[in-house]
Amino acid sequence: MAIIKLFSGSHCLKDEVVRNIIETTGYQEITDQDVVQTSAKHSDMSETKLFRAFSARTSVFNKFTREKETAVAHLKLALSSLLDKSEFIISGYSGLLLPRKISHAMGVCLIADLKSRISNAVARESLSKKEAQKSIRRSDGDCAGWTALLFDIYDPWNPSLYDMVIPMDKKKPEETANKIIQNAAKDVVRATSDSIQAVMDFRLAAEVEVALSRNGHHCGVNADVGEITLTINRPVLVLNRLQEELKSIVEKVPGVSAVNTVVGKSFHQSSIYRKHDFKLPSKVLLVDDEREFIETLSERLQIRDMGAAVAFDAKSAMDVVAQDEPDVMIIDLKMPGINGMEMLKRIKQTRPNIAVIVLTGHGSRDDQEQCMAMGAFAYLQKPVDIDELGDVLKKAHAKINNRWD
Repeated sequence: MAIIKLFSGSHCLKDEVVRNIIETTGYQEITDQDVVQTSAKHSDMSETKLFRAFSARTSVFNKFTREKETAVAHLKLALSSLLDKSEFIISGYSGLLLPRKISHAMGVCLIADLKSRISNAVARESLSKKEAQKSIRRSDGDCAGWTALLFDIYDPWNPSLYDMVIPMDKKKPEETANKIIQNAAKDVVRATSDSIQAVMDFRLAAEVEVALSRNGHHCGVNADVGEITLTINRPVLVLNRLQEELKSIVEKVPGVSAVNTVVGKSFHQSSIYRKHDFKLPSKVLLVDDEREFIETLSERLQIRDMGAAVAFDAKSAMDVVAQDEPDVMIIDLKMPGINGMEMLKRIKQTRPNIAVIVLTGHGSRDDQEQCMAMGAFAYLQKPVDIDELGDVLKKAHAKINNRWD
């Protein structure tokens, strides 16, 4: 029988369907938790960061760190290591990582109308109708973000993504499970030499993606019996140099017999290909109500390959701190609402590992002594020399990454 990839909208009775399939077939279930745990064991990414890949929300720092793309690469590699036999069901987001050319993996989508899903949520989760709607909306957003990330398709229930789309408002879980089992037994989804090779290609491609990400690179990867094709989707100033660097990395991956590079359909977009340099700070949050100053400073740091996002007030900054975990913050003292001194105090209470650099044009000697006593990493005066600031940022980044001497 085929591998079953089961993707579902929330409150569409997926658990009941999975249980029926397992009880009837003896299949083993691979969950997103299984894939994440396996990935965390063999990578330097935490389970929390890996799970964030499934969320529609993307960190403001992701364009600098490519953390989500790195997580997906590691998830692919973890999933490929679990594909040691055919009789299992992959339930959740992870199944969509398998390429369609693995023809003995049958994609199934469970979805229902909103009324039915709300009814299920109210009855089975003891939610109010309002809570159920909010939960469903949030879950659907994550599903749409996942299919957009993987396939550039924003409708997660698009039939082109699956072999079967089953309306759960019209089917019972037992009936649905039987239908899936019947289709999984058909000859059209039996394993063939080509589909087994596709599994090996999937694993090799995942190994290549991980190798590239560890060297700060991200591009499209396709494997075909040992031959790797890399697709560069962002413009680059010196294409030949990038191609040679990518090839030198990929050629070292065991099982790779040849490497080709091509430019993709997005190659001519405005953003420039940026290699992630792990020695430079890439999660810097700048906080200042002087918009022109802080935006210019962010641009100047980015030119120097440092990833810098901006917030124009303390409240917005604290929201970023809570959701995106910056490594370094540069804050002004004089701001409307919560001032820099109070923000420094709150950061050190809630996120003591963040290195905070105070950059102000209004501070005094007493302010400096107080900020340093509260745990600030450095205290600088405006106007600041950009090279001096860059050096301080590098030292803060080194300290955070245990390279402080």
